[in-house]
Amino acid sequence: MLGHDDPTVIRMLQDITGIEPKSIPLDDKETMSIFSSTEALGVTPEQIDSKVGTFGVPEFGTRFVRDMLVETLPKTFEELVRISGLSHGTDVWNNNAQDLIKEGKATLAEAICTRDDIMTYLISMGLPAQNSFKIMECVRKGKGLTEEQETLMRENNVPEWYIESCKKIKYMFPKAHAVAYVTMAFRIAWFKVHKPLAYYATFFSIRADEFDSEVMIFGKSKVREKMADIKKLGNDATAKDKNMYSILESVLEMYERGFNFLPIDLYKSDATKFKVENRKHSSATK
Repeated sequence: MLGHDDPTVIRMLQDITGIEPKSIPLDDKETMSIFSSTEALGVTPEQIDSKVGTFGVPEFGTRFVRDMLVETLPKTFEELVRISGLSHGTDVWNNNAQDLIKEGKATLAEAICTRDDIMTYLISMGLPAQNSFKIMECVRKGKGLTEEQETLMRENNVPEWYIESCKKIKYMFPKAHAVAYVTMAFRIAWFKVHKPLAYYATFFSIRADEFDSEVMIFGKSKVREKMADIKKLGNDATAKDKNMYSILESVLEMYERGFNFLPIDLYKSDATKFKVENRKHSSATK
């Protein structure tokens, strides 16, 4: 009903590799590292124009969230959940948690990231459970705080920065949603690190609506040329151009990791999906 294609991606990855997604460890160090570095992908930030390796990873592939990753450098699953909460909220990161972290007033672990954080934190500070719940509900709906609620928080030594942060928030993501999204994203990221050909074949099959073989299958120089052309358009770039640019980022990354596209073959290619063919120079073909 939400229109998510993550389950379709996971199903195709399982079909190609035979690996049960639920068996993937959610504490895999190499997978975790791509949220703060490109090293596990075997490329440098300069090669792919990104300091993190999350192109194409659901919830973590956009420029907005990649910038959040660069600022926070997450090292644990819990931190990824917090970042997911921040990225889905309204006035939770921008002009709020981002500034608090930059100014050293709060760490990522201390900042308000999901709606549940408010209730559990206030209870830990000594506020009654019912009051903590009501404050959480007011804040996550963008209603701010009443004078009575602010007074109660101050009486229990809640920091001023925390109170001000609550007053800025317009909408907050539930932690359960964040955990579900990050679990799926991490499993897909695991395939990206450990089963790259299956990952790229799946990504281009399901998520690359603007895939253009005339631009993308003839090597990285042509890909870089097209990316430069789209950048030059600036504000004149269309939605189609922007969508293609995000696909080009993954195409360039694939090339930089040492993989290639094979030409279309009437006897081998599938009509709608990319297929994996392992040769001396590993490739994917459609």
